[in-house]
Amino acid sequence: MIQDGHIGAVDARLLDEITTMVSAAAAAILAMRAGTLEVRTKADHSPVTAADRAAEAAILEGLARVLPGVAVVSEEAGMLCSALPDSFVLVDPLDGTREFVAGRDEFTVNVAIVAGGRPQLGVVAAPALGLLWRGIVGNGAERLRLAPGRPAGAADERIRIHTRPARVTGLVAAASRSHLDPATQAFLSRLSIEECVTCGSAVKFCQVAEGVADVYPRLSTTCEWDVAAGHALLVAAGGTVMTPKGGPLSYGRREADFRVPAFVAWGDPSAPARFGM
Repeated sequence: MIQDGHIGAVDARLLDEITTMVSAAAAAILAMRAGTLEVRTKADHSPVTAADRAAEAAILEGLARVLPGVAVVSEEAGMLCSALPDSFVLVDPLDGTREFVAGRDEFTVNVAIVAGGRPQLGVVAAPALGLLWRGIVGNGAERLRLAPGRPAGAADERIRIHTRPARVTGLVAAASRSHLDPATQAFLSRLSIEECVTCGSAVKFCQVAEGVADVYPRLSTTCEWDVAAGHALLVAAGGTVMTPKGGPLSYGRREADFRVPAFVAWGDPSAPARFGM
């Protein structure tokens, strides 16, 4: 699976291993949630808590065991390698920290494997909901009901998920609760939106992946670790993620500090052309 620090076959066994470590991180977050959060503000003015650090430690320990020598880029620890190879792991140990601090349940743990600049495997867990979404590009996606801390094989429910065809009218949009900026609102105004559901974290990718929403635009800057796991999940479920101009998203852009300027996630890959986007 690992050769000279590079990830080999992305398969069901590796998916289960990463699912189990994400579940462990989810349990660590919930344990910290019951105590003191130790909130502090980072240089970019975003919050970080003890739960972020505990979840990251659980994931990094799991990756060191399952994928020894693999390159890792994580939100809090940064780039844990001297150079970035063709394949690496992107980690967001607690996506939606603002929602977490506010006492909402809209926070996730995100882990993705990237190869050739594209996410190939994605796992997104919502600890407070006891749900986990996962997928491998080309091999489908599923939603698990998995209690935080339990291994992948202990899921109480396992449902195959798919995106849905976009309707000509009455689209459902997923949008950020904290980052619904004027550019994103203008984009949505060009579509026939019946309902706009706002929430935090990568849960929005999951809503599109399982066919309860049609589009998720984010036209303000975010980071690769926020997007990669949801990107892989959505493509595995039949959707697509692209730049606002219709180009591919590229990952591993160290020179850009792993920033993603903007993206649009669609459940129906034919929708952008149909709606003239």
